[in-house]
Amino acid sequence: MIRRVRTYVSVLSPAQLLFSSGVQSYCGGTDLYENDSNGNSKLPEQNYFHSEKEPMKTSNKMIFTLALASITTLSFAQAPIVHQPPPPAPDQQQDQPYQAPPPPPPADAQQQQQAPPPPVAPQQLDQIVQRIALYPDPLLAQVLTASTFPEQIPDAATWAQQHSGMTGDALAQAIQADSLPWDPSVLALLPFPSVLDMMARDPQWTGALGNAVLAQRPDVMDAVQRQRHSAHDYGYLTPTAYDNVVDNGGYLEIEPVNPAYYYVPVYNPAIVFYRPRPGFIVTTGIRFGPAITIGPAFGVYGWYGAGFGWGGHTILIDHRPWGRTYFNRGAYVHPYAHPYARPVGPRVEAHVHGDERRH
Repeated sequence: MIRRVRTYVSVLSPAQLLFSSGVQSYCGGTDLYENDSNGNSKLPEQNYFHSEKEPMKTSNKMIFTLALASITTLSFAQAPIVHQPPPPAPDQQQDQPYQAPPPPPPADAQQQQQAPPPPVAPQQLDQIVQRIALYPDPLLAQVLTASTFPEQIPDAATWAQQHSGMTGDALAQAIQADSLPWDPSVLALLPFPSVLDMMARDPQWTGALGNAVLAQRPDVMDAVQRQRHSAHDYGYLTPTAYDNVVDNGGYLEIEPVNPAYYYVPVYNPAIVFYRPRPGFIVTTGIRFGPAITIGPAFGVYGWYGAGFGWGGHTILIDHRPWGRTYFNRGAYVHPYAHPYARPVGPRVEAHVHGDERRH
């Protein structure tokens, strides 16, 4: 019988390796064939699984073991990949009600929520009020209330300077015609350009005074009285042709001789509140500016009822206590007898300046 050997390379799966005749290997192998009497090829009757030779049996067992190990390894290594389904389209998602963030509190509410500034010591308050302590009571009351609107002072000072050539009723008409948007306490100072200019040039002082008026009004009024008593004791503060100085139960009051005419006192705080040096003439310590007319048209800003209730630490505007504090400053509206009608339209310049008349 003629035997022939056919060599080949096969690529089999691990399962096929397990059930093959043992002649094939995972990487390849050989098949032994023999010819029958008719010349046809056939596998021998004895294959490797039924061979009587022990070495061949041992080899087949090793191949079977390796194939089983390969199947186990591949089954774990090639675990099926689980694909997550894509997220549903926006219109298929469950509708969630939109919750808008809470709106911020209004500006006035934010102001009221702020903590007041730390208290100012009496010595510091004395220094703050020195430059205005000798003003007539009605003018001082208007300055104290206007200082609580420090952001309005610069524009008001500019307007007052531009219209410094106008006085009396003409100035009052110009204020109405220009639709000025400021608080009545600020509008009340427009006839006093020098006072507004002093406040605008020192915004830090104006702000400190305004905060003290809002948060420490009794202390501010007490500081004014201390300074007045100092100037009075040293001989600087006395009655004049312009103002009356009256001691009312220990409180020094300064009132204009004629309520229609005001004279702004001009003095050096470093002099009038301290003991005069030898030879200094105290009557020259305080001078007065030109007369400023406050006619009936300015009564709407509270001029004919402005002053103080010194014993009760009250500021009076239009004969009514002024109740604006640090906590209600965003909402307080003073109850004037004839409330000022704030302009609805924009600010305009509806007249000729005093400077333009001179050209």
